[in-house]
Amino acid sequence: MSARFGHTQLPEEQARALRRAVRLERVSIGMTLMTMTLVLLVAGSSQAMKAAWIEDSLALLPPLAFLVAVRFIRRRPTPRRPYGWHRSIGVAHLVSAVALLTMGGYLLIDSGIGLARGERPPIGVLEVGGLLLWQGWLMLAVMVLVIIPPVVLGRLKLRLAPLLHDKVLYADAQMNKADWTSSLATIVGVAGIGVGLWWMDAAAAIAVSLSILRDGWTNLRDSLRDLMDSRATQYDGEDPDPLVGEVRATLLAADWVAEADCRIRDQGHVLHVEAFVVPEDASLPPLERVTELRERCIGLDWRIQDLVLSVVEALPEELLPQLSTQARSLGPADAAYTHHHSPQEDS
Repeated sequence: MSARFGHTQLPEEQARALRRAVRLERVSIGMTLMTMTLVLLVAGSSQAMKAAWIEDSLALLPPLAFLVAVRFIRRRPTPRRPYGWHRSIGVAHLVSAVALLTMGGYLLIDSGIGLARGERPPIGVLEVGGLLLWQGWLMLAVMVLVIIPPVVLGRLKLRLAPLLHDKVLYADAQMNKADWTSSLATIVGVAGIGVGLWWMDAAAAIAVSLSILRDGWTNLRDSLRDLMDSRATQYDGEDPDPLVGEVRATLLAADWVAEADCRIRDQGHVLHVEAFVVPEDASLPPLERVTELRERCIGLDWRIQDLVLSVVEALPEELLPQLSTQARSLGPADAAYTHHHSPQEDS
């Protein structure tokens, strides 16, 4: 049996999920453009409305980054790019995070200066059918209306992110949550102006900017960890990936293996695994048994796109047991991760 680079095509379930995710992101872009237009038409000089418009414009970044990355990951490996194009997911994640941090910082400074100067945004009136209508009512109506799309789209994306192991899609769902929560803050700010509390407008804008900065920092941290080949985590970027423990258990289950361990790097949708095994005796096992063990590990999960299995005399020093007291209380998968990652490595 010849060696192969794991799963180069998505299974049917994940392929359907990816097609649905692409459709959702296209709908997200369309809905965001409509929202931006409505908010811009009624924004006036309100800081909170300005902040809401900026956050809506930033909401375009994750779906655009996702759609661009999806086009690249479909390309097959080449001699120049032997690992394929899966890292484009991580690059898209990084670009979105930097944009969020930049705009969040600008908005925080701008709103803070307005609050310090005591700027009081005027909200005028409109004449409708001979009646005078406070423009703030239009602002409130628009902000209530634009809450609905991000709530629905965010929930749908959260269902697909685990299936695809897609951190950009998960970050986009989190951005949708930030969108509707910032819309609520904007409603409070505009209502504050209506009852004479002028400072609530700037305060709401500052709250929105802090939400943007939090999302930007979280996504920047997670994207840099993946690009720097930190520990493989689940789609939410928090918990260790259970495949670390599963691969190690599969290696140790082979009757000719005395010791085994592995390390896994996140390539985007897929994973790259480096596994090390020490045979029971000093002689090398038959090549067929090594190949069979490698294929068995690849078959554990569709995300294992590539797996390198090395037969060694002793495990590399970096993989030697360094279990902490905390690790002993973890589950098998977490303990397997801690087995070869010290706390200092993740700090």
